[in-house]
Amino acid sequence: MTSPLPHQRIALLLQYWGRDFCGWQRQPRQRSVQEVLEQALKDVIGAPVSLYGAGRTDTGVHAAGQVAHFDAPAHIPADRWAAILNQRLPGDVVVRESVVVPAAWHARFSAVWRRYRYTLYVERQPNLFVAPFTWHYYYAPLDVAAMQAALTPLLGRHHLAAFHRSNSGRDHSWVEVQGAECIQAGAFVQIEVQANAFLYGMMRLLVGMLVEVGRGWRSGEDFTALWQQERRQDVKYAAPARGLSLIRVGYTPNPFQSHGWTWSMPTWTLPQSDAFTHCCA
Repeated sequence: MTSPLPHQRIALLLQYWGRDFCGWQRQPRQRSVQEVLEQALKDVIGAPVSLYGAGRTDTGVHAAGQVAHFDAPAHIPADRWAAILNQRLPGDVVVRESVVVPAAWHARFSAVWRRYRYTLYVERQPNLFVAPFTWHYYYAPLDVAAMQAALTPLLGRHHLAAFHRSNSGRDHSWVEVQGAECIQAGAFVQIEVQANAFLYGMMRLLVGMLVEVGRGWRSGEDFTALWQQERRQDVKYAAPARGLSLIRVGYTPNPFQSHGWTWSMPTWTLPQSDAFTHCCA
């Protein structure tokens, strides 16, 4: 009887442009990031491969630092998988790094936090080069200080059913928010949130309501009362998907090299502030 070939678990650090995907998760008759990657893996290994992601980004949402894992024959060095897959992947997905991880390591269940960034472009003139990754919001100035003040009470563990879309399959809405920041530099306003996990549609619904605070249509106190009282019926719309990106997933220890995360977002986006780094590292 032939012994099975030795395998090793491989973790991938990924980027993708979400515009032409139905999201991360495989869906019947739709193009997903998971399906595209699994097909590339199948082409290399010669058999179906299951790929597990750290988070299920929605239709149109980008990722600068998504993480996934799969099991592969051990005769291929772990650090070679990035180049092997990039030769077979379409232009809207790239593997930045591939590393070997312990057999029990899991991209989703080993993660201790995820960080999303939403970017608004607030100049009146359109900008072709930032349009795919931002919400062009030029209708009126935004009060960034008021938006930051409204975000601060979110820190901690809360039941955020007001920012939870239906049909997610999750039976609760508890989230531990570890960091929340709204900052502006020039033409860009960025809202960045780090949490142990994110609810289905949470960031886009949250940003949609936070913009109302920035416009002066809703007070910061009412924004807080909205989620504390779980007034889902008052959350009327979500911000467009194109402004949202999963920028990093946290692990202890981190299996990737530090350069894997560096400059993983477009250069026109804002650097993370020291305050956010210290509270969320």
